[in-house]
Amino acid sequence: MDDEIELIGDDDGLLVNGNPAAVKEFLRSEGLWASSTRLDLRQLHTMFGVGADVTQAASGIAAKSARWLKLTPESAQLRMKYGLMESNTPGVSHAMVGKPGSIKSWLRAEQGSGSLLSHPALLSGAAGIMAQAAMRQTMAEITDYLATIDEKVDDVLRKQDDVVMAQMVGTGRAIERAMIVREELKGVNETLWSTVDQAHQTIGATQAYALDQLDSIAEKFECIQVSGLAAAAGQAESEVPRWLAVLARCFQLHDAIDVIELDRVLDESPEKLDAYRRGLKKARQERRELVSGHTAHLLDRMNTAVGTANAKVVWNRTKCLEVVDSANHLAAGVHNFHGLLRIESAPRSWQERRLGRAADLGSQAIQKTKDTAPYVAAGVGVLAVVTVAGRKLQGAGTTKGG
Repeated sequence: MDDEIELIGDDDGLLVNGNPAAVKEFLRSEGLWASSTRLDLRQLHTMFGVGADVTQAASGIAAKSARWLKLTPESAQLRMKYGLMESNTPGVSHAMVGKPGSIKSWLRAEQGSGSLLSHPALLSGAAGIMAQAAMRQTMAEITDYLATIDEKVDDVLRKQDDVVMAQMVGTGRAIERAMIVREELKGVNETLWSTVDQAHQTIGATQAYALDQLDSIAEKFECIQVSGLAAAAGQAESEVPRWLAVLARCFQLHDAIDVIELDRVLDESPEKLDAYRRGLKKARQERRELVSGHTAHLLDRMNTAVGTANAKVVWNRTKCLEVVDSANHLAAGVHNFHGLLRIESAPRSWQERRLGRAADLGSQAIQKTKDTAPYVAAGVGVLAVVTVAGRKLQGAGTTKGG
């Protein structure tokens, strides 16, 4: 049936495969055509050299049109609508839909003859290509994120007096070059792999350095003086985004290497692809958990700082407001960073402690006194100088006249 559509889902997205016209019509009817991207399944035709039936099936599937959707509330709803069922490939669900006869709406269908599900090896290969699509999507989103940072990541790295930080800049350039060559080769050969095979070590060391910087910033909130907390909060508001950007770059380069590694496995050991894909997924989740542990520590320290500042708001109104304001900016930036890397976290924010009317008026009076004290002191000093100078001049005039 030409209108038969195959849906394949994993934790990161949804693959829609079938006749080009039917795929387009289906996605348009669901309002998701614009958010889909083309996915090339031609690699399935050459990756398996065993069994004429598998080769023929791969050829037929690769000739179809495949579109990929990032997992969003809308695409997740589509998966629920058509009831994707778990397949024998771990972490991959599947469904067939069609529009038989004169029925206009799309309905759940029986498994088709050209289905990936009928060939586990091909379904495994498609899952690997979907994993690459998700990684490339995240890489593109990180590129957009880094474009919003005032200071470029490479500039931040170059300012550090550390050999690994300097190497990270070059490693990034090498990986970007490898990704470009990969697109032309439609795969990864031994020569290309040799240019990036040690990159994970440099990326990992850079990630560890950036996390240490976040911990160092968090430790500065141990100060119990509100003025010191305000200074630490202001510094954190300025410095934390830079190190979050470095961490985002580390994730981006890790994903690029993972894309390249999956290509090698697809070409050399396709029977190991599922295990490799699951291993990469586990490693990525561990990176998320590692980073979220450090960012949570930073936010906890900031929470304590806000509590300390609010406890002394009567006597330090302006500094307290500075701490709360910096904390909210920092927390918003961390939450945005978490969303980028799919780290689950609830947004955090703080408010200035509310005072009763009498206490509020007293706080304003105290702050006004603090704000004007330097000017009053300066004014008294100037008046004294003028008075003394005037007396000297007056004395000099009397002597001259005498």
